[in-house]
Amino acid sequence: MILLADRNFAAKDLIADVAATGAEVLVRLKNDRKMPVLARYRDGSYLSTLGAVRVRVIEAEITIHATAGHHTGTYRLATTLLDHHRYPAAELIQLYHQRWEIETAYLELKSSILDGRVLRARTPGGIEQEVYALLVTYQPLRIAMADATITQLEVDPDRASFTTARHAAPRPGDPGCRRHRRWY
Repeated sequence: MILLADRNFAAKDLIADVAATGAEVLVRLKNDRKMPVLARYRDGSYLSTLGAVRVRVIEAEITIHATAGHHTGTYRLATTLLDHHRYPAAELIQLYHQRWEIETAYLELKSSILDGRVLRARTPGGIEQEVYALLVTYQPLRIAMADATITQLEVDPDRASFTTARHAAPRPGDPGCRRHRRWY
């Protein structure tokens, strides 16, 4: 098991607690955090410590493309996966990128399905039920998106538009819709 975490979770005690469970960690570091260099590896990563835990630090350059242009920046990752042969830096960078895509999924739930609303339930059981309902709604849309992109080898299903899929989904009253209630 590996925990993927944002830079605000790179606390040495938290990382030590997670590592003590036997789980691995891949966490982003704040850019200004000083990390000692104990050894350098061929893939560009280096051995360091985060508190009492030995970690491997990977520096990466990313370019974000947007309609207004592109921006290039650097970021650093720390991982308890120390074997640079078994866990190459490039693969860990790609894995961390998946964490960002998972966060996009949470944003889709919050801004698309909930339409910016907060959960309405007032009890822990009600909140649990409401979250399950959101996930039950989210999953068929994601499956439909994957099905729609499966024949397009150059298209990653994670990059398909959730909003477009949501608007294309049948609604009560639409021809061919079997449901009489709105399910999202």
